[in-house]
Amino acid sequence: MSRPSELLDIDKASATKYAILVAIVLAIAEVTIIIYNLYFHPLRHFPGPILYRASRVPWGIQFATGRQAFFVQKLHDEYGPVVRIGPNHLSFTDPKAWKDIYGHRVGGESSMNEMTKSETFTKPIRDRPETIITMNRQDHSKFRRALSHGFSDSAMRQQEPVIAKYIDLLISRLHEECDNGKKKCNLEAWYNWTTFDVVGDLVFGQSFHCLENIDYHPWIESLFNSVRFSAIMIALTYMGFGDLVQVIAKFGTSLRKARKFTRDMLNVRLAVEGKRDDLFEGIVKKREEWPKSSSADIFLPTQNIPFDTLTANAFILVIAGSETTATTLSGATALLLTHPDILEKLQQEVRSSFKSADEITITSVNKLYYMLAILNEALRLYPPVTSGLVRTVPKGGEHIAGQYVPGGTLVEVQQWSMNHSNENWNDPWAFQPERFLATSEAAAKAGNKLDSLQPFSTGPRNCIGRNLAYAEMRLILARIIFEFDLKLSDDSKQWIERQDAYLLWDRSVSLLLSVFPKFGKVVRGPTRSNDSHLLRPLKGANPPQRNPNAG
Repeated sequence: MSRPSELLDIDKASATKYAILVAIVLAIAEVTIIIYNLYFHPLRHFPGPILYRASRVPWGIQFATGRQAFFVQKLHDEYGPVVRIGPNHLSFTDPKAWKDIYGHRVGGESSMNEMTKSETFTKPIRDRPETIITMNRQDHSKFRRALSHGFSDSAMRQQEPVIAKYIDLLISRLHEECDNGKKKCNLEAWYNWTTFDVVGDLVFGQSFHCLENIDYHPWIESLFNSVRFSAIMIALTYMGFGDLVQVIAKFGTSLRKARKFTRDMLNVRLAVEGKRDDLFEGIVKKREEWPKSSSADIFLPTQNIPFDTLTANAFILVIAGSETTATTLSGATALLLTHPDILEKLQQEVRSSFKSADEITITSVNKLYYMLAILNEALRLYPPVTSGLVRTVPKGGEHIAGQYVPGGTLVEVQQWSMNHSNENWNDPWAFQPERFLATSEAAAKAGNKLDSLQPFSTGPRNCIGRNLAYAEMRLILARIIFEFDLKLSDDSKQWIERQDAYLLWDRSVSLLLSVFPKFGKVVRGPTRSNDSHLLRPLKGANPPQRNPNAG
């Protein structure tokens, strides 16, 4: 009879053999997949680096580390306007791809009038409520129609007192805190505080009190902390570890905190009696009118619009209406301060157009053509969203930029690559606002394809917040240029180059500069609401405490 120790040795030997066998089988399977991807895959004829054509892992690693967009841009320089960046993934820089990928599809099934978004990028965590970003076509159309009035040109003019109130407070605070140029200010943070306060008021009926507290609200801190986490979750899902992502997500705290703050603030907003013409009013009015939907998990006959769905969409509106606008303003400021000749032209335009800050309004800034060109050039060189707008080609395939792409392929236009392509722009890395002052025909002759720039995307899923973004950017930049002279700190001269980009830009790099009041004293714009107490000087006083009702 065998002794227990001998049986144990036999079991260990068997386990080792099985482990080796499993490893061999997995290795053979992986090698087989690699061979298929390289030599038999329907995309085998598209160019790209061999490792990226063979496996999803290299792209996933680049995405998780915030370097993917920059690497893909270099691949386009090497391989041309279409690059295979994954075994089943193509990136395009031909401007025609904008319409082919994101525009309305002509013909085909009526339910497929647009290429569907890849859930790998829009919903890596599966149990999240549906939002206007992830909804199917029918529900997206309902939500968008309900929100559209709040984002119209007329609505922006109606909301001007709210927007102007926080810009006035920004200017007042900069006069106080920057100490006549003696104290370096992180203007990137000030822009964020302003845009978040504005959109907080326009969505929830209350600001985040960032400008009052001169600090980020915990909601915003949670959002920023979740950016890198979200990128890692997307990368893992892309590499085939979607089930693992669901487990990891249960331990994530940043997004959970942000959603709790959103729920608390939304409860306050929904408790407001009567009509409130803000960005969210369209959804609030419709929540009792929509009895059901094509997606049973979104609108139920007994629930109308579930509170979690309202919360998730409020969360998206706040991000879309704040972070991207602040990013563009920061990029424009950094570019202006490293190009003094362009800054001088802008100062001349703004300061010769207005005699006082009271004259700077949503309507009057429309005549600042050079400033608009600067903002568009900043959107080109420093796009708020560098990549991640991924679609899935429908069954039967599609022609994209003149090339047939099989069904099931992941396709995208990456803003960073499109905006820095030599095929689309003359001297693409140069800051040249003048390119946007020319007509499309004249620009094309000079080597600039203006339709290459689509910072708010295009088609039925383009960004609904375009009007709000331009209104905020024009008003804020005009007031800053009118009120102050700016000097960039030496350690911020490579500000853009030092950043990583996930779905949003990394927020760990400060944009430090000195702020010199042009008039030598506080120059306030008009107080356009009953909240004029916000503009009272706070010199010598401690920053006000955060309102506990703000989340």
